[in-house]
Amino acid sequence: MLANLAIRDIVLIDRLDLEFSEGMSVLTGETGAGKSILLDSLALALGGRGDADLVRHGERQGQVTAVFDVPMAHPVRTFLSENDISDDSDVILRRVQASDGRTRAFINDQPVSAGLMRQAGNLLVEIHGQHDDRALVDPESHRELVDLFGWLQGEADGVASAYSAFKMAEKSVKDHEARIETARKEADYLKASVEELSALAPQSGEEEELAERRATMMKVEKIAGDLNEAFETLNGNASPIPELASLLRRMERKADDVPDLLGAPVSALASALDYLEDARGGLESALRETDFDPRELESVEERLFALRAASRKFSVPVEELSPLCERMAVDLADLDAGEDKLSALHEAARKARDAFDQKALKLSTKREKAARALEKAVLDELPALKLERARFIVEMTSNAETPSRSGIDELEFHVQTNPGTKPGPMMKVASGGELSRFLLALKVALADKGSAPTLVFDEIDTGVGGAVAEAIGVRLARLASSVQVLTVTHAPQVAARAAGHFLIAKEETAPERMATRVKRIDDEHRSEEIARMLAGSTITEEARAAARKLIHEAAS
Repeated sequence: MLANLAIRDIVLIDRLDLEFSEGMSVLTGETGAGKSILLDSLALALGGRGDADLVRHGERQGQVTAVFDVPMAHPVRTFLSENDISDDSDVILRRVQASDGRTRAFINDQPVSAGLMRQAGNLLVEIHGQHDDRALVDPESHRELVDLFGWLQGEADGVASAYSAFKMAEKSVKDHEARIETARKEADYLKASVEELSALAPQSGEEEELAERRATMMKVEKIAGDLNEAFETLNGNASPIPELASLLRRMERKADDVPDLLGAPVSALASALDYLEDARGGLESALRETDFDPRELESVEERLFALRAASRKFSVPVEELSPLCERMAVDLADLDAGEDKLSALHEAARKARDAFDQKALKLSTKREKAARALEKAVLDELPALKLERARFIVEMTSNAETPSRSGIDELEFHVQTNPGTKPGPMMKVASGGELSRFLLALKVALADKGSAPTLVFDEIDTGVGGAVAEAIGVRLARLASSVQVLTVTHAPQVAARAAGHFLIAKEETAPERMATRVKRIDDEHRSEEIARMLAGSTITEEARAAARKLIHEAAS
């Protein structure tokens, strides 16, 4: 329910904080006191259209904050979760309207678009008035309301799923037919391409591996000559190592005689021979590691050339050649076995359509019963609302040749306001006052069928007499047993049935400066306000007595 409403600097309202309770609350006051401003403010917080004229004169911006206390299982919490908005406590909608026309919207202090705020607001509050047409003008909503009344939402969801299934099956048929036709036109090309790619047999990652191997072998090829020459120098017939070794042996024999003279040269010569031996061993090892067959390099280059030529020919990267071959092979297989598969797909589509038709027909039969029951429920409410000669009609047409996610039915609410007149769509036939009463009858019939937790009625009792106003009050109070009801009213019979009563008035806050004030009034002041509504500007004792009687009768 709507728990709190805070308004700052909106038209005539400078500062206003209201707390609402469950059940039915009424807002009353003199004409022009600001009742419509209050509802415009609430509409703004629910994502309604912003307007720079809403900002109080002389102020830079206005702001409206609506706080809702709703169960954790309420659909609005799922909606907020799907949009990554935290909602572990109250749901708080805040709208800031700037004097330059710009607006900002927040849900639980997170910035959101006005559209998203409007979607959340629609789950929390319904505002109805004489000229309100939401849930009435769209036949799609009428079908949903009949489904709600008949508790048919589960079966409607089943029909929607069956519709999706048979549409997917039909798409599979069309897609396969298109593939067969394409394959038939390109059969020769596909066959030759599959044979060529199958013979080539490209492997995943093969191009990268071959390129790396080729680069390595080309580098080795460049240094192979220098390695061979160096190794031959140290290991061939002209190698200096044997001669140096012989010289070392002779020097070592003579070094004993003159150690001071030959010791250092002999040691250096021995070290040189050791280094030369190490160099020869290293060169020999390098030659072994770089040894490759030149024919391998040629083979690698030929393979790379073949892969890249195929890549250019088929206009795909080398990595895509293998998947391309597989797809072409599937297309060929589809062509070869296409008729059998197409027949199977046609059969699957037929079964899916049959399943949809059966579910849609079953739902249609139940909708017909629910539509007639809703007609009766609404008609039972009309006499007391001074529409005893009117008829409410759920116009339903069914056509299995025009299926949709909703089934095979089109529904629209029609009315006949007087005998002998032609029935027609409610929005076109009913006058403003009649429309509001038809709407109230509908809401009463649908009271326990998934309504928003807060219903707002804006002067739906305008232009009706005492008995009708009394009937409207009874029905609003009945609605308030299952949802929160807020109503702006001029009818004392309606005001007398409220659990909470708010008085709206204007007062002068400064010279040439007015402000709207709203306060919750107690039983004594409530009786005086209802007496004013009965008598007008001059309140008589008779009016006060009548007011007390209305309140007493409403409570009993």
